[in-house]
Amino acid sequence: MEKSNNDLVPPQLVGSQMDAVEERKLNTLIQAQDFFAAAEKRLLAVNEWGKLSGLSDFKVFTPDGKEAMRSAQKGDFIRIDIPGPGPLSGDGFDWVMVEEIKSEHGGDQEMISMCVRPCPSPLNQDKEVAHFLKDHATSTFIIRRDRITVWAEEHGRNEQANVSDGNLIDRARNLVVGFSAKLGLSYPQWKLLVKGLLDGKP
Repeated sequence: MEKSNNDLVPPQLVGSQMDAVEERKLNTLIQAQDFFAAAEKRLLAVNEWGKLSGLSDFKVFTPDGKEAMRSAQKGDFIRIDIPGPGPLSGDGFDWVMVEEIKSEHGGDQEMISMCVRPCPSPLNQDKEVAHFLKDHATSTFIIRRDRITVWAEEHGRNEQANVSDGNLIDRARNLVVGFSAKLGLSYPQWKLLVKGLLDGKP
């Protein structure tokens, strides 16, 4: 298996980008395989991400808008409760959709990735994107192993503040939160999350 991040992360075209990466080197191949398997489970256990990142709260919802007490799947929604006021269009929450989940297992290399994108809330009829970033932004989360080394990664691409959707209050809020993210204030949270995906704690 030879799959570079270029195959998993959308190209950077507009706005800003962010990359948070953590690496762990294990002593044996068996240890590394077990370590990867545990991290892979944590990646898909999105409902537990809040405990790993220590700041925002994350909840998985099914494609028809019901809260899901299971691992994330393609087509699911993720409701994000970040500190501070949320968008009215999302009933006070930011929302993303799980656009793609890819995995490869075999031999010396393993990989799982999940790409999410801002979207409208599935809980109301509002078609406005309920997120502080525009819907051409993506976040790609990756756990990968090469022999005895395991990485956890978050790659944000095409991040632009969503100042075109929602009412005036939402647009003003999105401008502030989006500008904060552009300044790198969201980096510490993603760094905590990728650490937590590997270590199982914040």
